[in-house]
Amino acid sequence: MAQKYRIYINEKVILLTANPPKEINKYQKIDSEYFDLKIIFPWVDNQRGKLFYVVVDEPKAFLKEITKTAKLVEAAGGLVKNEADKYLFIYRNDRWDLPKGKIEKDEKTKVAAVREVEEECGIKVANLGEKICKTYHMYHWKGKTVLKKTHWFIMGHKGKGKLIPQLEEGITDARWLGAGQIEMIMQNTFPSIVDVLEKADLIAARDTDIANI
Repeated sequence: MAQKYRIYINEKVILLTANPPKEINKYQKIDSEYFDLKIIFPWVDNQRGKLFYVVVDEPKAFLKEITKTAKLVEAAGGLVKNEADKYLFIYRNDRWDLPKGKIEKDEKTKVAAVREVEEECGIKVANLGEKICKTYHMYHWKGKTVLKKTHWFIMGHKGKGKLIPQLEEGITDARWLGAGQIEMIMQNTFPSIVDVLEKADLIAARDTDIANI
C-alpha cells in the first residue's frame, strides 16, 4: 500500500500522498514546492474546504523535511483494553479522546505513553503492546506554529480499580466502553482519534482517502 500521511488542522486535513486521492474533486491541491507549515497553517485554516492534498514521490521523506518548518512537539498515549474487552476513553475539551500527553525531555516514548495513561486515568497499565500508529496535528501556541506528533500504543489493564480522570488536565470523564459503544465516540471525537481506532481494527478501514471529518 502506498504511503499516506495526514496532518490535521482543527477539522481540516492535509493528505501527503504519492498518488492523487480517489475523490480528487473534493480536495484542494497544495503545491509541494516551498512547502512551509508556518505559511500553510493559516492559509488552510482560512479556506472554506476541509480537504487538501500534496502529491510527492516520497511522502515519508517529505513529512520529515517539512517537520523542520514548525515547532515539533512529540506526545505519546494509548488505547487501553481491559479483561472485559472494553476500551478506555476520556472526555476532554467537550470531545471523546484517548489518554495521551507530551513526552518529557530524555524520556523514552513507551515510558511516556504508559505514564500519561496512568496519570490521566488513575490506573496501572499491566502490559504495553505494539505501536498502533503515529498521528499529526497542528495548532498555534504562544505565537508559534506547532506540529504535534503523537505515538500511539496498544495497552492492557487488569483489575477493576476505579477510574480517576485527571481534572487538572481538563479531563471530566473516563470510561470503559465496549466495541458496540464505539459509535458514540465516532460521533464526537477528533479526526486523529478515528485514525487510531481504524489502525487498531476497532472500526472498519475506510476505502477512501477522505478522513472522517
